[in-house]
Amino acid sequence: MTKESAILSAELRSETGKGATRQLRRAGRLPAVVYGRRDETQSLTLDTQELVRLLTEIRAATTVIDLEVGGEKPRRVLIREIQRHPFRPELLHVDFFEIRADVKIKVQVPLHLEGEAYGVEMGGILQQIRYELEVECLPNEIPPDFKVDVTDLDIGNSIHISDVESSGVTILDDEGLTVCTVVPPAVEEEPEIEELEEGEEGEEIEGDESTESESTDDSAEGEEESEA
Repeated sequence: MTKESAILSAELRSETGKGATRQLRRAGRLPAVVYGRRDETQSLTLDTQELVRLLTEIRAATTVIDLEVGGEKPRRVLIREIQRHPFRPELLHVDFFEIRADVKIKVQVPLHLEGEAYGVEMGGILQQIRYELEVECLPNEIPPDFKVDVTDLDIGNSIHISDVESSGVTILDDEGLTVCTVVPPAVEEEPEIEELEEGEEGEEIEGDESTESESTDDSAEGEEESEA
């Protein structure tokens, strides 16, 4: 079960650059930044393992975090970006976006399908087209996810964004876009067997007979000349 809010501790960071960030990571710290309400982006550092544990408990894109920076009042933030190592399970950097309780924000909310589609029971294949929706709402109104019941979906039928229960928030994606559909099962085509056209074999035989006939006629003419 995921949390709807969380607390995370951080410290201000004065040193920047590749060398400084390498030293931080070796010490088990993660470089980060926070931006949004204030004029300047602030550089931070936080405990890597603390963030790793937190990410297993929350939905990073939609969970509001109380970010405690030093002795300051906690700042309400959302995680905007997490940079990861391309082939090692290692975090490299994180961006936080500071929010205000009275200002609407835009976030991506995950979308999950529920139930067994009737069309799948009939042999069809359920295809999910969209896995998240962009919404606009106040920070305390962010839904954890959208759930779509596909039980009655038959082969050839689709569910569109307009069919999704919005939970009181504004969905920004085009309401005509398809969320999921059930398509007919794939049919394997049998390989075509080439058949000889009618008359092909006969023409070859006729050719042989013609040659034999001409040879016989030539022999007969030769015999007649010899008798003469």
